Amino acid sequence: MKKFIGVLTLSVLLTLPAWAKEEEIFIPGNYPEKYNAEKIKEIKPMYKNISKEQVIHVALDMLQGTNGDFSRKAIMGNNLSGKPVKVEFKELGAIKPEYAEFDALGWKKGKNLFIYINPKHKDAPPAAIAALLAHEALHQDEYNSLAEETYAWTMEAAVWCELSKIYPDSGDENLHPLVNRENTLKKLFERGGYTNQYIKKTVYSNEGYKNLPSTSPGFEEL
Repeated sequence: MKKFIGVLTLSVLLTLPAWAKEEEIFIPGNYPEKYNAEKIKEIKPMYKNISKEQVIHVALDMLQGTNGDFSRKAIMGNNLSGKPVKVEFKELGAIKPEYAEFDALGWKKGKNLFIYINPKHKDAPPAAIAALLAHEALHQDEYNSLAEETYAWTMEAAVWCELSKIYPDSGDENLHPLVNRENTLKKLFERGGYTNQYIKKTVYSNEGYKNLPSTSPGFEEL
């Protein structure tokens, strides 16, 4: 008898969604062609614990098979906290007024890691957001240094070089501030023969980093 009731209940549940509307998926025009509605549904379970933002799911997925895959795995939980990094768009000036114009910020709260991205980049090409995430995922503790920032900026540049070749349309939106940032880094990276030569000089001369120590845990003198 219990078995019959169980089957009956299941059959009732299966008929309920008949009137329910399937979630509508909006695909922005700057997504690569492969990220259609079907692909978005496929990758959502993988990244839903990281962010509620669809563009973050796409950006993370684009890092697979690139130099940024290390960062993707770090965001998914292979990091010093052992837990997924939470990624969200947030007004950075609400944290500290001096952060208002930052593009993104890695943050540690208790034992949890966060990446906050300036909301002005919400409509950026996902490849540019992916490169930014590749950078921010390297900041996994409360320490920072000139060596760490140099490594992170170089990683961002290298990933953008890769992604702009794989998805060439991503670099077309030259008016978007995040694409401008990535293209500036790309030029420095290429000018230095795909090394950190000029990125390091830029980091060391950045006023925002003037009080940073030379090294931090995991990032030795360059």
